[in-house]
Amino acid sequence: MADTTTEAGAPVAEACVDAGGSAIGMPQLCTEWYANQIFWLLVTLAAIYFILSRVALPRIAAVLAERQGTITNDVASAEEMMLRVREAEAAYEKSLADARAEAKTISDETRAKIQAELDKELSAADARIAEKTAESEKAISEIRETAVENVRLVAADVAAEIVALMGDKADAKAIEAAVAERVKG
Repeated sequence: MADTTTEAGAPVAEACVDAGGSAIGMPQLCTEWYANQIFWLLVTLAAIYFILSRVALPRIAAVLAERQGTITNDVASAEEMMLRVREAEAAYEKSLADARAEAKTISDETRAKIQAELDKELSAADARIAEKTAESEKAISEIRETAVENVRLVAADVAAEIVALMGDKADAKAIEAAVAERVKG
């Protein structure tokens, strides 16, 4: 194979150049240049692999590890907070139950005190009512006694007036005896 040079002075394979010395078509498709292209491809891939494995991938791995650590810590913190919330909720429920029990106890005690005071007041009121009733019955019996006496007096006066209107003179003892007999029944 004979090499020719291009205007830039680089050797070019004869199969991939035209009569004027310039490359024909796409140089990467020239089979004469495949070995050179594969060599530089491998060198470039090795350089990219070296850069990625030594610089970029460790940084990415560190960021991923940091994120995973943060997520793990956040999950653990959330679980711990959830446990605290459950404990606080249990304490709240217990204190609420205690408060309800205490309120019921206070309510029962207050109800018992009020009932005792009510019973005391009712018995005092019953005693006052009984006293007033006794006084009223005594007053009524006195009024009855005076009423009967007043009825006797009025009946005697009316009888004397009736007898006087009839033209007779009334005897006071006879009128009283007649009224007394009628009142007895």
